[in-house]
Amino acid sequence: VRSCIMFAVQARGHEIQTVESLGTPANMHPLQRAFHESHALQCGYCTPGFLMTLLPFLEENPNPTEAEIREALSGNLCRCTGYQHIVDAVALAARERGE
Repeated sequence: VRSCIMFAVQARGHEIQTVESLGTPANMHPLQRAFHESHALQCGYCTPGFLMTLLPFLEENPNPTEAEIREALSGNLCRCTGYQHIVDAVALAARERGE
């Protein structure tokens, strides 16, 4: 559930995962590492939204096609990257999960 469409009171009694819980600088989450290695980070403003959108996407779809990745990204806006590096990062994370 996206936080922007939910009141805080509705989350009472539920587990909440935030981008801060994914990893540490010394031990990044595989998706964070894929973003770093694929140069999918620029200003960083949109990165938390992409990461939190893509985590459940990859859990539900471990071997996505490029079209499926682009569809999953369609709700997030990035004015810096042009999206190709983000698509590459998701594909890399999916490959690494499968190994």
